[in-house]
Parts: sequence; structure tokens; C-alpha cells
Amino acid sequence: MEPKSLLSRISSNTTIPSVQSTNKFLSLSLIRSQNLVCFRTQEFLAPKIVLSYRRLDVIRSVENVKNVVTDEKNEEKDGIKKKKLAVFVSGGGSNFRSIHAACVGGSVHGDVVVLVTNKHDCGGAVYARDNDIPVILFPKSEDEPNGLSPNDVVAALRKFEVDFILLAGYLKLIPVELVRAYPKSMVNIHPSLLPAFGGKGYYGMNVHKAVIASGARYSGPTVHFVDEHYDTGRILAQKTVPVLWNDTAEVLAARVLQEEHQLYVDVVAALCEERVVWRKDGVPLIQSKENPDEYS
Repeated sequence: MEPKSLLSRISSNTTIPSVQSTNKFLSLSLIRSQNLVCFRTQEFLAPKIVLSYRRLDVIRSVENVKNVVTDEKNEEKDGIKKKKLAVFVSGGGSNFRSIHAACVGGSVHGDVVVLVTNKHDCGGAVYARDNDIPVILFPKSEDEPNGLSPNDVVAALRKFEVDFILLAGYLKLIPVELVRAYPKSMVNIHPSLLPAFGGKGYYGMNVHKAVIASGARYSGPTVHFVDEHYDTGRILAQKTVPVLWNDTAEVLAARVLQEEHQLYVDVVAALCEERVVWRKDGVPLIQSKENPDEYS
């Protein structure tokens, strides 16, 4: 059924009968607007309003953002507010999916509040819309004429009250306006042990082919802060994997990707729990959750 046909059959403020979960009763009411469906949930045993939104299309202007941003207060854990995350993708978004699953599952004290992509029909964007996460097109290009400008995307992220930006397979160079707007708050994951095999042109299979051709015995993902250049920001975390004598680029890529998913989730968890600290010489470190006196 087409969305407009469905919406036309639902009256504003329609109340759906209470349903019972394993330990609480929920009352749902549905409010419709031109491009937005809003579900308001009331938990009777633990009164709290939880708002979630389903966008029917991508956000193509800063003005659209006001229709999807909520005013609800962030939950706190150990006195730390839940962080709001923006994820940037250009492809399937497997790291994005891992981070989102960790947020939903509670192992990351944050919420993915918006996805930014340069390809409106990529796998990551489809996953975002299927999971009620708003999608922003950026940058504006011949392929995506409805994309936002650098200043507009900064304004949009401000309206979403984004705390951290996570690049997860986003293949465009981040403009200076965005880097300066989010200092020490934007990270990227790269599929090699930086500073080796990084820079312009080193992405996807190009990285793994170069690693194998070099004769390197080890590779692995790197999470680093983002500056105005490709892959040159301060390194935050790395994980090594062996490069085997008979590896192909595809086999090595799969081995590295498996480590990427866990490493990125661990790093995002540390960011959201405010366990990333900066050494006097400007090197970022992650404080151990189990032993606060230890850093990695």
C-alpha cells in the first residue's frame, strides 16, 4: 500500500488500543503530517514519553529538520547523557549497522539520530529509512542535485544536536566547514594500519591489494579523528590481523572487516561514555572501563 493511501485512512491523533509486553503496558497514538508519521508511546508502569519518527523521504533542506527533531531529554547513565550520533556512509553501511545495533542493544550509550550519505539509494540509506532514521543528502552534486551545501549540513546537524560524527565508508573528503564545526568530535574507520596505505585513492579493495602487494605481514582497521585531509588525523585505536601468504584482496578484506565492526563499536562506546582523553602531546587515548588508571 502506498504511504499516502495509508495515511489518508488514518485520522489525526488516532489512538491504538493498549498492548502488553513482557513487563509493561504500552499505549500508542499515531499522529500524521505531510511527510511524517509520529508514534507516541506511553509506558504506564514507568511513565515516560518516547518519540520516534519515520521519514517517508530524504531531508533535502535545513528547514525539513525541524519536522524530525524531538525535544525529549536524553537518558543518563552514571551521570553521562546519552550521546546523539550522525553516521556518514556511501555504500552498504555494515559498520553503520553494527553501531546502530549496539545502540539499540544498549552496549553503546548513544542513539543514531541521522544518516548522511552522498547516494540516496545506497544500502546504508535504505537501512536507515527502514529503521526510522532520517537521511540527509550531502554533498550537492550532478548525481544528487538535492544535496545540501557544507554550511547547510552543519546547520542541519546542529538542529539534530549531534554530539559525534562517525564516518563509516563515506568516500567524500570532509569540507573544512564541517571539520571546524566538530573539532575532536568526528572519527573515521580505515581498513589499514595507518599511516600506511592511507590517503587519496586508498579505499575499498585498493587498500587490500596494496597491502598484499607490499608484502606486509599484518594489516587491520584504524579509527582516527578527522582533519582536513584524507586519513591524516590523530589515530585513536587499531586492531591487527595477519596477512596470509595465499590471501586475495577479497579474503583479507573480509578478515579486516570482521575486526572493524567490533573495533568501531568499542570506540563509539568509549566516546559516548566520555572515556576518550587527550595526552599533553595531542595523542588521544581510551580509558579502560574496567580499570580507569589504564589507557590504550
